[in-house]
Amino acid sequence: MIRRLALAALVAAGALSYEQAAAENSTRVGDYTIHYNAFTADTLSPEVAQAYGFQRSKYRGLLNVSVVKEAPGTTGSSVPAELGVDIVNITGQKSRIPMREIKDKEAVYYIGEFPVYNAQTIKFEIRAKPPGAAEASTVTLSQQFFTE
Repeated sequence: MIRRLALAALVAAGALSYEQAAAENSTRVGDYTIHYNAFTADTLSPEVAQAYGFQRSKYRGLLNVSVVKEAPGTTGSSVPAELGVDIVNITGQKSRIPMREIKDKEAVYYIGEFPVYNAQTIKFEIRAKPPGAAEASTVTLSQQFFTE
């Protein structure tokens, strides 16, 4: 029960960041929508951070990704996906973000951690391949973080 509440709080933190961020934080690809947002880990409650092993810090970021299979007349359903995420720095160097799959009943989310510095703009390259897709789709997110 605590883990389910913690997951709901984690997703709510992501949703709050989603509301604060630009509306382009989802991309429709065929029958699927890839949802993604990034926020600093200090926005998590201590209980959520502890439940999932995240370090609460304004110098740590979290990327939240989910893939939803669209169904007319519904909000769709999240599905597992093959996922790869890279951070691209200002000089074009890439580094991989390990992503953790989190499941709660039918919900599937992927969360990755990364370092954050003040006034840093991070570009994320997210590759997601839903079940049955011939190839992965790539979406990008560019977001500036402030720690002071």
